[in-house]
Amino acid sequence: MTLLIVTCILFVGSHLLLSHPLRAPLAGRMGERSFQIVYSIVALATFILVVQAWRGMPPEPPLWAAGDALWAIASLVVLIASILFMGSLVGNPALPAPGAAFAAQGAPRGVYAITRHPMMWGFSLWALAHALVMPTPGQFVLSAAIAFLALVGAAGQDVKKARLMGDTWRHWAARTSFVPFARQIRGTTPWGDTIPRPHALFGGILVWIAATWAHGALGYMAAGIWRWIS
Repeated sequence: MTLLIVTCILFVGSHLLLSHPLRAPLAGRMGERSFQIVYSIVALATFILVVQAWRGMPPEPPLWAAGDALWAIASLVVLIASILFMGSLVGNPALPAPGAAFAAQGAPRGVYAITRHPMMWGFSLWALAHALVMPTPGQFVLSAAIAFLALVGAAGQDVKKARLMGDTWRHWAARTSFVPFARQIRGTTPWGDTIPRPHALFGGILVWIAATWAHGALGYMAAGIWRWIS
């Protein structure tokens, strides 16, 4: 457990440091391309350490029994996470893409009407689903690390994008919400705007089907629809 905690701290800490406070000075000194190489190496190395620590964890008794109802809830959560993730790949102002400023000028629709950080919330929901059906201390540590990195990273994106894009990002942030469905609950954005675009909906469903199938095919517990039809 100690090794898992330490490797998760290394993974999350190095990612946040290199993504935010250390990015500008290191990229300025090394050049953007060299920095990206170093960033990728550090991210991959620390991720491998987390995986190895996770694989070395001894069996742990679950804190509660995950019955069919809880598996159904977790499967739905992963489906929503997949739709958010696929929707975030197109027209996302938060990504370091050339068209980010142009995308931020459009009206938020689909997943962006839900939250301006659909990718990060997708990762967080994925982590939550795994903690629900595998309620062990080790899984809680891993899920907490993933969710923390995603949501703190999203908050860091807000700060960085406001600095890089100025009023364009601030106007985008004013028309969107960090917390999913916050604007709909307040009544400032219609619920109909949150209907996912076809690439998000159908792409998310395909990713969900493939990922849950692979879950069982790789020797883990059957997940998603495969839990009931396998």
